[in-house]
Amino acid sequence: MDALTIDIRPAEIEDCVDVSDVHKQAWTYTYNGLLPHITLRQMFERRNVSWWKRAITGSANVMVVDVGGEVAGYTTFGVNRVRNLSQEGEIYELYLRPEFMGIGLGRKLFTESRRYLNSLDHRGCVVWCLQDNQSAVNFYEALGGQQIAIGHEVFDEKEFGKVAYAWS
Repeated sequence: MDALTIDIRPAEIEDCVDVSDVHKQAWTYTYNGLLPHITLRQMFERRNVSWWKRAITGSANVMVVDVGGEVAGYTTFGVNRVRNLSQEGEIYELYLRPEFMGIGLGRKLFTESRRYLNSLDHRGCVVWCLQDNQSAVNFYEALGGQQIAIGHEVFDEKEFGKVAYAWS
């Protein structure tokens, strides 16, 4: 019997097709019906394989969770982009293929992203999510995130509330 391996590792150039696919699947699953269709289509066109290739080979921090040789999810993270918040690190994105949601992989990706941010001396961490994305709200609250700020995002001329969760 073969053991199923779960590996969280930095993304490699060979992962760009898979990460692009995870992005499209996760965004379709999460935001279909929440965000305008044109917004989703434009995001998929912009975040194509070439975009991910540049991100992975550039200065972005992209990490994947690999389950038995399949990229099941990814996270991107780095310096907090909102300077008036005291947290130095930020997780920009954390997405999984829908079939891998709810089994603890998101928690593992989150933990490894925070560990890596700490290794870079980025103290504290913030994550933003749309207020209407109830699964993300539940996820970050279950991880002990404290709501520290609210804001808004505009997609196709429609405004959406967002909330920041923080960890010290």
